Amino acid sequence: MKLRTLALAAAVSLMGTTAYADCAFENTQEVTMLSAGFEAWKAVTDAMAECGMVAAELDQEFREKQPEAFAADPSLYQLGGVSNGTLTPLLNAGTIRPLDDLVEQYGQNLNPNQLIRVDGQIMAIAMMVNTQHLMYRNDIFADLGLEVPTSYDEVLEVAAAIQEAGVVDYPLGATMAAGWNLAQDFNNMFLGFGGTFVNDDNTPNINTEAGMNALEMMAALTEYMDPEYLTSDSTYVQQQFQQGKIAMANLWASRAGAMNDEAESQVVGLVSGAAAPVAMEGGAPATTIWWDGIVVAANISDEEAENAFRVAMEGLDTEMVTSNNDAAIWLIEGFEPGALAEGAIATAVAGPAPYPSTTQMGLMHSAIGNNVADFLTGAATAEATLQAIEADYTTAAEEAGLL
Repeated sequence: MKLRTLALAAAVSLMGTTAYADCAFENTQEVTMLSAGFEAWKAVTDAMAECGMVAAELDQEFREKQPEAFAADPSLYQLGGVSNGTLTPLLNAGTIRPLDDLVEQYGQNLNPNQLIRVDGQIMAIAMMVNTQHLMYRNDIFADLGLEVPTSYDEVLEVAAAIQEAGVVDYPLGATMAAGWNLAQDFNNMFLGFGGTFVNDDNTPNINTEAGMNALEMMAALTEYMDPEYLTSDSTYVQQQFQQGKIAMANLWASRAGAMNDEAESQVVGLVSGAAAPVAMEGGAPATTIWWDGIVVAANISDEEAENAFRVAMEGLDTEMVTSNNDAAIWLIEGFEPGALAEGAIATAVAGPAPYPSTTQMGLMHSAIGNNVADFLTGAATAEATLQAIEADYTTAAEEAGLL
């Protein structure tokens, strides 16, 4: 199975009450959706809600809930918000449907790079590109005469200088919440050091020099973070920035717009973006490229699927983008890159790898997330941690029939 890749917070529920005020058709059926909870999804689901009768659940734990919810018959949700990292379990389970006929009938305004094909069929509609890249307080860097770091060795040097100056609570923030987030930070660093997750025969390839370097760099970075970094997810880091508690973080592009939200941010205009730092000289930025988009459940009627898809198209139109331009790096017609997109675009242009959308990577991601915290807390050595990751992956891969 091969995905065509793109080159380039809590739970919130909403119900559309203004019936099709700016909707191209009159929606007469309830449409349900489960997605992540960042600003871009709120923009899309708010636009969908203009059609009325839309119940969208925005939940940062969506990746754990979606597989079981979509496997129900009928599916608990008609639409799902996915990424290239969360699409694979739904594909493997056969719980989402091909969209070719619906795209032909209702997708005239979609760009070609929004059509995510698997084995020749359109299985998802991408809406945005996402990546983790360096965000930093431009005022602090200017006041202290600091250069924006381009490597993680430089990040450590700059962090030491900021800590010495005492201008923020912690020089660094990071999405290192134990589990999925921590694994993704390891993935970024591991790829940055030139690592390869699995061999051609699907055996693990983590217990390597790249794996050791990734763990050691992560441990060095934690010296400049809030001691509670193992509870720090994307929303936590976003709020650290907004409350003026940190000066730098490798954070998702989808969080950038929140920095200038005057209703909740104390650092409006003070956060800039740059390419994700490299882990080694001559390497690509230590990050991955992602897309986010919409899928339609298989275990619903064709009538429900058609209606839900039409409502989804209302959420992915140019009007939504022009009203929420800085909420994401949109793939939708009408997007104009602003200052807050510069770091993510610089990262993408530098050529980091797309996140591997494979069954193998799903198993590896879980194994990493279950073990890296033990190293950071001192409960296991680096070598023991890498061995445990490989053992957990091997067990899961054997059970999945990959080995």
